Amino acid sequence: MKSKVLGIVLLALAMIVSACGGGSNSAGGDNGDGSGGSSQSLVFGTGGTSGTYYPIGGALKPVLEQSDSIGNITVESTGASVANIQNIQDGLNQMAIVMSDVAYDAVEGKGQFEGKKVDVQALAGMYQNVVQIVATEDSGIESIEDLKGKKVGVGKVGSGVEQSAQKVLEAVDLTYDDMSKVTHTGYADSVQEMKNGNLDAAFFTSGVPNSNITDLMQQNDIHFVEIKGDTAEALKEKYPFYKDYTIPAGDEAKYNLDNEVTTVGIQNMIVVSKDLDEETVKDLTKRYYDYLGTDEVAVGALKQLDRDEIAKGLIAPLHPGAKAFYEEQGILE
Repeated sequence: MKSKVLGIVLLALAMIVSACGGGSNSAGGDNGDGSGGSSQSLVFGTGGTSGTYYPIGGALKPVLEQSDSIGNITVESTGASVANIQNIQDGLNQMAIVMSDVAYDAVEGKGQFEGKKVDVQALAGMYQNVVQIVATEDSGIESIEDLKGKKVGVGKVGSGVEQSAQKVLEAVDLTYDDMSKVTHTGYADSVQEMKNGNLDAAFFTSGVPNSNITDLMQQNDIHFVEIKGDTAEALKEKYPFYKDYTIPAGDEAKYNLDNEVTTVGIQNMIVVSKDLDEETVKDLTKRYYDYLGTDEVAVGALKQLDRDEIAKGLIAPLHPGAKAFYEEQGILE
């Protein structure tokens, strides 16, 4: 009797295993390997939950999941650009948002990627992180050169803000030693120090507007120090990830300035794994492009984009799938 029961149990188990065994290859299954199967799962690396990258990932998730080749996209909060590129290299992310200066270092094997080039491929460009230098009205600072001998906030140690500050100062042959005081303060602390009279100026590298600058303007007379002329040209020549940027006058969504401000910015971009197949990336690119042409765009940073410019001037080479789509649209340079 026991042997008969055991035989029935074993037969049932065999049937279950047989049924499950074919599941991984069934239609709609999760390949997860970038091979262009019927349903892939992708991890989209963004940034901290309080930043701009993370909500952009959340906004794009349902748009990109409409692709027939995508089953699910997991939007992952990360340490942003450097971590995202490393995660793509390690196969942990298949898509990510990064700043162009970090992508440039990765492609060229410089900076934090010294001697370790990464095959980063672009899907599309995004909004710019704009270098904004704010000075108090009574500081006497009208140009970058006027920062000499002043008290200046340059961002946290090792941050993208500090890297921009150092490059801008270098363009006019200044170093920290030329300042009377340098503080490695984040946005909020820099604003507080300016309010307290402990700083004459501070660097901010972010989208426009920066809420901390807007807060400062509520109670203090300040002005923006422009990055233009020879200084801007020197920056762009040495660091090709910089692009011209103008903060317009009279735009209530961008500080409502009396006069426009000329400066530079560093473009953000969406990058993808080289292992994603061409048709999948082409479809994802199309869906991103189409989305930018609708009224459904909710994140402010994405509303600033001219979708016919998103393929131009990118630091990283385009993924073949993205390139094919842009060629069909006729919007490549």
